[in-house]
Amino acid sequence: MLNIIGRATEIGNLSEGLKNDKSELIAIYGRRRVGKTFLVRNFYAKYLVFEVTGLFKGSMRDQMQIFDKELRIRSPKTNFDSLKTWFDVFSQLEIYLDSLKSKGKKVVFIDEFPWIATAKSNFLMAFENFWNGYCTKRNDLIVVICGSAASFMVQKVIKNKGGLHNRISRKIRLLPFNLHETDLFLKNRGIKFTDFDTIQLYLCMGGVPHYLEKIQKGLSVAQNIDSLCFDKDGVLNDEFNELFTSLFDNSERHLKIIRTLAKTNKGITRADLIAKSGFASGGDFSKKLDELIESGFVSEYVYFNNKKQLVLYRLCDEYSKFYLKFIEGNKNNGVGTWLRLSVTSAYSSWSGFAFETLCLKHIQQIKKALGIESVFSTNSSWFNDTAQIYLLIDRADNILNVCEIKFYNGVFTIDKIYYLSLKNKLASFHSDTNTKKNLFLTMITTYGIKENEYSLELVQNSLDMSVLFLE
Repeated sequence: MLNIIGRATEIGNLSEGLKNDKSELIAIYGRRRVGKTFLVRNFYAKYLVFEVTGLFKGSMRDQMQIFDKELRIRSPKTNFDSLKTWFDVFSQLEIYLDSLKSKGKKVVFIDEFPWIATAKSNFLMAFENFWNGYCTKRNDLIVVICGSAASFMVQKVIKNKGGLHNRISRKIRLLPFNLHETDLFLKNRGIKFTDFDTIQLYLCMGGVPHYLEKIQKGLSVAQNIDSLCFDKDGVLNDEFNELFTSLFDNSERHLKIIRTLAKTNKGITRADLIAKSGFASGGDFSKKLDELIESGFVSEYVYFNNKKQLVLYRLCDEYSKFYLKFIEGNKNNGVGTWLRLSVTSAYSSWSGFAFETLCLKHIQQIKKALGIESVFSTNSSWFNDTAQIYLLIDRADNILNVCEIKFYNGVFTIDKIYYLSLKNKLASFHSDTNTKKNLFLTMITTYGIKENEYSLELVQNSLDMSVLFLE
């Protein structure tokens, strides 16, 4: 447990399972490489009595053999020739669990659960029987089922309408590290970057622990990105294709949505997304989009007051955005590729929009810095034909924080042109929404803003990037 960085909420949830006087069924899901297995193994290390991991694209027989192997190790006196069905396998698991004499909670961990549930294998039915007919009669078991395929975990397990209906006692959606956790993770490995460099790294690969593990101490951010993303043997050089194949069946259709979203920085409405991705409007599109949202690749932002019943969709996975913009067309250009690309106007423009998405992931930190974490508020976006606001914080104390987000490598100056643009945007928003609330222009920048006549007139709150690193 001492090796776990961050994950305070998740640890609290797992800890509660140890304190209850009943058996618990815990479902954990999240994208590939996010640290699900590491979290379970390390937190429950003292309590694990059985662990098995599903095989990607393995047959029913392949999956049964990995159970067989684990049972042989833990229960060597068993007659395994009789294990012909999943019901046989779980019956033997019950016998093994009955043989354990230790007191206290015992954890059964089934990793990559969706991969084990092959077509027509009756695995899910047998597991339901194992939980309902055996585990619920005991008070000392914690069964953890884990999977990267979020659609399966949500639809077939959490929202199960059969034998597992309402049986999940805890569900944990494990997301990548935020900036605070990323900073802790790097420092724990002796890697110390400035906040600005950490953000630049995050914009390229996000807070995925497996990716961050590959950062080399003693190399700059640019050198690390070059090595990981643009060297032909780099870990992130071709991770993109493997990522979606391992998460989704028929991933080509998910990739159509991802690639369409990658072409727009400002977000796109559902109707435009359907038209530009070449989907027919209907259930299949909705399912694929929901799966991408649940897996943390796509975010949806509601329109202010939902006046137009509009939602904007944005690609929010940093690595996917970076891959499609920079890696895909330059992946074999060799050492120095990123040092060249990082000083181009294309990167300057792209990083500004990427920083906006990053801030939208850290709204709680922004609210904390504003001192309004205890004030009820809702978040939304607004746009019309001439202007757009990516983040509005609508507060119950008669204030609307209108957030302007700027990524810049120094102190940001509001000049006359930008000042007039801001005034027009605020006026347009007020006219369009007819809001009666006070509008507080809130600047969120990397190094803060320079105080001048324009900032003094317009800006009520100025936050720099350090607030994004708050817990």
